[in-house]
Amino acid sequence: MSANIAEMERRREAARLGGGQKRIDAQHAKGKLTARERLDVLLDEGSFEEVDAYVEHDCIDFGMETQKIPGDGVVTGSGTINGRLVFVFSQDFTVFGGSLSKRHAEKICKVMDTAMKVGAPVIGLNDSGGARIQEGVASLGGYAEVFQRNVLASGVVPQISLIMGPCAGGAVYSPAMTDFIFMVKDSSYMFVTGPDVVKTVTNEVVTQEELGGAITHTTKTSVADLAYENDVEALLATRRFFDFLPLSNREEGPTLPTSDPWDRLENSLDTLIPDNANQPYDMHEVITKVLDEGDFFEIQPAHAGNIICGFGRVEGRTVGLVANQPMVLAGVLDINSSKKAARFVRFCDAFEIPIITFVDVPGFLPGTAQELGGIIKHGAKLLFAYAEATVPKITVITRKAYGGAYDVMASKHLRGDLNYAWPTAEIAVMGAKGAVEIIFRSEKDDPAKIAERTKEYEDRFANPFVAAQRGYIDEVIHPHSTRRRIALGLRKLRTKSLENPWKKHDNIPL
Repeated sequence: MSANIAEMERRREAARLGGGQKRIDAQHAKGKLTARERLDVLLDEGSFEEVDAYVEHDCIDFGMETQKIPGDGVVTGSGTINGRLVFVFSQDFTVFGGSLSKRHAEKICKVMDTAMKVGAPVIGLNDSGGARIQEGVASLGGYAEVFQRNVLASGVVPQISLIMGPCAGGAVYSPAMTDFIFMVKDSSYMFVTGPDVVKTVTNEVVTQEELGGAITHTTKTSVADLAYENDVEALLATRRFFDFLPLSNREEGPTLPTSDPWDRLENSLDTLIPDNANQPYDMHEVITKVLDEGDFFEIQPAHAGNIICGFGRVEGRTVGLVANQPMVLAGVLDINSSKKAARFVRFCDAFEIPIITFVDVPGFLPGTAQELGGIIKHGAKLLFAYAEATVPKITVITRKAYGGAYDVMASKHLRGDLNYAWPTAEIAVMGAKGAVEIIFRSEKDDPAKIAERTKEYEDRFANPFVAAQRGYIDEVIHPHSTRRRIALGLRKLRTKSLENPWKKHDNIPL
């Protein structure tokens, strides 16, 4: 018996050592943690239960039969984050550069299949050189098996990807199909083809960082949601983020204790909106003053800053926040902001997270770049996302709500449950100046008459009461009572039941 136990411990130690101390030291020299060290930071202490630690590849080509390391380049299993179950896989760059083999893929698929069966999130820690070339098509088949699980798990359990090293070629498509992607600055990158191939094919000279680094993907491409300074910061942020999410689409999100009164009044909101309609203010102030303890986890803060998306809590329960940001492009909707918000709204709807929308939008961004870039179809994504959502939807119009953008931003016409407006709200087809120049174009050469007509239009439409008279706004509220109104609304809507017509699936304008 003792010999058997000794053999088990020997094999366990071989698996724990991965590619050996020399390669572990090389990983540390790059400022990176090893696969197992990352799981130690991510998961509650002592909670990790590993599976498939002894798995080895079965490749016999190119001398691979003599190179076998237990675990085969990925650590898989389950654990807890703040006491809640999560399934994980962590690629080990010290073993064959973290390259994916058939067996490596099977390990990932096993934890994903189990996660879907029991209803728990999956967090993938990616640090891999890509497909294991020695295995050829077997490794490609392994990737496709993982992709299939990503698709099946979408909307069933939350999926989070942490890019903590290279992620190139076909490997990028698994994270791309997960719900959220966090990257590490200067040590992680994602691209379909690397700088060398780009130079060969197109003659473009570009660095890895420019092509697919964390800053590129969190600012320009929107492939990733957040970029962190190092492994530890990314992993600790993931622990915090995890607390906002339900375990699956079958369960409610966690309720955290709070000492923040649900009916807290915020008198400072009464004077937040500037007298000058063209002067901006920071919508973050509205969001943080409405949420429990001002705790807000923003998604994609460095991309499409004209719209804000993220998670917070009201009475301890998770809510999704979408808000126009007057500080950036006056809060206008454009291609990037529409795509960013549409994906966020669909995630919230898939996991029964109520959506709070703060509106201050002057319309859609005009211009040839937007039109030729497909603003019609991209803007329709946000419209589609709000319209199909069946979760509780509460909307507060703080200032401008003009044109089609008023419709898109969770209006009553898109099955908004509770639609409020501050007294400073202006709901109209367009701003007074533009409207008057169209309606009274024959008087455009008379400044006095145009000024008179503009004041007449403002008196008539630059307020929330025309919409309220028609029932499009449920109530015009004091800004200081916004948190109280939202909290009461969420209480009322907890038992909301709404179903869309049966369909195999919708056809969102992609």
